[in-house]
Amino acid sequence: MLSTTRLSNSARAAVRTRRHVGTIAAVNHSRTKAMGDISSVFPSLNGAKAQPLPPRFAELKRSLVAGRENAIQDSWRRLLPVLDREIDEIRAKGPSIIPSIDFSALSSPLPAATLAEIKARGSVIIRNVLPPSLALFLKSSSQEYIRSNASSVRAFPAASPAVYELYWSPAQVAARSHPNILRTQSFLQSLWHSSPSTPISTQHPLTYADRLRIRLPGDSGFALGPHVDGGSLERWEDPVYRANYSRILSGQWESHDAYDATHRVRANMDMYNGAGAASMFRMWQGWLSLSNTAPGEGTLRLFPALKEATAYWMLRPFIGEDGRVDPARTGFEGAAMGACQELSSDNHPGLRLQEGMVSIPEVAPGDFVAWHCDAIHAVDKTHAGRADSSVFYIPATPLTPGNVEALRRQKDAALAGEVPPDFPGAGNPAVGEGKFVGKVDWETAGTREMGMGGEGWEVQEDMTEGAREAVWRGNEIMGW
Repeated sequence: MLSTTRLSNSARAAVRTRRHVGTIAAVNHSRTKAMGDISSVFPSLNGAKAQPLPPRFAELKRSLVAGRENAIQDSWRRLLPVLDREIDEIRAKGPSIIPSIDFSALSSPLPAATLAEIKARGSVIIRNVLPPSLALFLKSSSQEYIRSNASSVRAFPAASPAVYELYWSPAQVAARSHPNILRTQSFLQSLWHSSPSTPISTQHPLTYADRLRIRLPGDSGFALGPHVDGGSLERWEDPVYRANYSRILSGQWESHDAYDATHRVRANMDMYNGAGAASMFRMWQGWLSLSNTAPGEGTLRLFPALKEATAYWMLRPFIGEDGRVDPARTGFEGAAMGACQELSSDNHPGLRLQEGMVSIPEVAPGDFVAWHCDAIHAVDKTHAGRADSSVFYIPATPLTPGNVEALRRQKDAALAGEVPPDFPGAGNPAVGEGKFVGKVDWETAGTREMGMGGEGWEVQEDMTEGAREAVWRGNEIMGW
């Protein structure tokens, strides 16, 4: 379908002028990734020893604090007691601190207090997004898909699989395209804002293909510790990415707005072709529950104090052992080239991770769990339950020109049955699901959100000029 409202001639000309400027040019578009699995992304899982960073990072640190030493020092001192109070509240409330709403509540505006709590905690559980019977059917279908292709399926840990390198099973594709999932993604994206000229439409979710997890009782191999996705060093090194945290880095952490997408749409989140670096801007990470899973049963753990925690780990590399600003060191605690940002009690003592991280409340099949792209998260080190802990990973990814470029590459991988561009083994025709038994039929399964179907996105009357540009550019990129 063509746009219902045309861009003005001047706006269309501006789009053409900006078409290839400052949008996606800086992003690494390599289609080849080394073989591996989810452990390839995390040094703490694969045992890789942290390598010293090149000396240029010491100069980067000095340049970022030059002339701001006193402001950053004062900001750090203001942050620590506030962070301590947040951690005390997390410890007192436990899992109940994570907001929960029912999917039916999305049919009307949520109370302002509820929205504020979701944004402050950087997380939410949306109950009953899918009927439990459907969620359980999707899990059983996935298990049959795994059994039918057992000799070709890659997973981690190898001895006791929990996270499967599967992206195109019929069940995963069906879940991603379900209207309730799309409605949930649109709601989550609506919590963000940007300048009117920013090329982004939060009304239009795009599909990001990701893995699935079926973690069995007793597993302790998938002991993924506290981390933040979306790259690591890139947050300080890339000027556009860094602009998201300008308030923090100028000594005004209290004014940081974690929900402003103005700069994120052009940020380079993958400067080193990381094994699991996302080429799409995911506003929210998320997963659909396929099981009844309680705290301690191999589930997600979160640090539900978004602004305070982000301010801490963004400022931590500039703070010496004596608690004062010291940019002379080369390292960026927990950050490495081509890996996610990992956090530890040794490198980030003020986070008090043993107390600040909390397992999410019990979830049922069909519940959806979402956490902000800057939120610290982990998983239970051991699955102490009696049944599987299973999910489909499904983030909330808005329509931007850069995201549609990535969607187009992902579509090519999908049609070929290959590993999506962001994941280990991408670009290797010898791996993937193209020859799997029971593989998805794209003639009937492909949707616009996946870059298929040939029906373009619509421009709505109430859209900003930036949103209109995003839709028009997206349709052009997809050839619609």
